[in-house]
Amino acid sequence: MTSKATTNESSEPVDQGAEGQEQDRSWRPAREQNIRHRAYEIYLERGGEPGHDLEDWLQAEREFPTAQSHAAGE
Repeated sequence: MTSKATTNESSEPVDQGAEGQEQDRSWRPAREQNIRHRAYEIYLERGGEPGHDLEDWLQAEREFPTAQSHAAGE
């Protein structure tokens, strides 16, 4: 059986294997929900000023480490 390859941030294929894929699926929805919630908090902290949604999202992403960096101890 072959495993699917995914891409990393540099768009190079990464073979995670079945275990890595399952772990990847389990943390993504919770992380995305946390990021979404935090981005909204950032928006409110800024006074609800529109037009900064991407910056808010990126800041929130930086506050929630990925499962890979967490597992690596980063």
